[in-house]
Amino acid sequence: MAVLVTGGAGYIGSVTVELLVERGERVVVLDNLGRGHRAAVPAGVPFYCGDVGDRELVARLVRDHGVQACVHFAALAYVSESVEQPARYYVNNAAQGMILLETLLAAGVRRFVFSSTCAVYGEPETVPIPEEHPRRPANPYGWSKYFLEQALESCDRAYSLRFVALRYFNAAGATERCGEDHDPETHLIPNVLAAALGRLPSVPVFGDDYPTHDGTAVRDYIHVSDLADAHLRALAWLRQGGHSLFLNLGNGKGYSVLEVIRTARAVTGREIPMHWQPRRPGDPAHLVADARRARLLLGWQPQYPELASIIESAWRWRLAHPDGYPKDSAR
Repeated sequence: MAVLVTGGAGYIGSVTVELLVERGERVVVLDNLGRGHRAAVPAGVPFYCGDVGDRELVARLVRDHGVQACVHFAALAYVSESVEQPARYYVNNAAQGMILLETLLAAGVRRFVFSSTCAVYGEPETVPIPEEHPRRPANPYGWSKYFLEQALESCDRAYSLRFVALRYFNAAGATERCGEDHDPETHLIPNVLAAALGRLPSVPVFGDDYPTHDGTAVRDYIHVSDLADAHLRALAWLRQGGHSLFLNLGNGKGYSVLEVIRTARAVTGREIPMHWQPRRPGDPAHLVADARRARLLLGWQPQYPELASIIESAWRWRLAHPDGYPKDSAR
């Protein structure tokens, strides 16, 4: 029995593939390498370069590798870019995701773990945010994920598809082998570390007038290894006959942009310059998870809950890979 991991050459996907292989799972990776890295996929794992909306390719992978479950990461995931290019996000995340679901169902695959996002909630009414919170996305990225969540619910009722949709908050950190390497890079922690290395002249801080304790946006940072562990636990839940779930993944504690920069200065021992920029469209002020349900149902417990340890792991990876993954691995 094999697990198909879409987007398995990306940041969170590659760490999940790494953990699946360590646990003795048979894995096959599908990634179009638009933002992933071939070098991030462990040696020996079957890899196919292509889109999740390629019906013929997905059907062949399921047939040839005996795929019985899918962990779906492949998506575009930049909030500000989704505001500027909404059609691209709806086509890639929602429309192609629907084709993937349809192809898997036709092939008899009925277990699906979905990489969703806290962006489905929009501006929160309560913090920490529970799974029952109304879903009112504030940007096309969040809407594209919301649409696929709705499709999963419908497929559960109509076709007995069982799924776990994991709404995680801000992924960060690294393993010894896999780290965060995007182009362009919009995430705070890798940009802070790039400034620490002198690769960026200073860190842009978007907005100083949010209704938070220091005026900068607050986020719940979760180590990428803890996210990967949750995906494996979700897969085990489905294999044991568990019903479909929506689950938050986060540490339940928020840090502002300025707190992240201060912590990174302490971890790296380097001065990290910053400069102010206007708010980015579609960015909520305060996103912190209530993840008690994942702890209760999956037995999931973050192993790296402290911001300093998350940043330290990312810093170690960046020092070992100052240029990121080999650029000739991008195709």
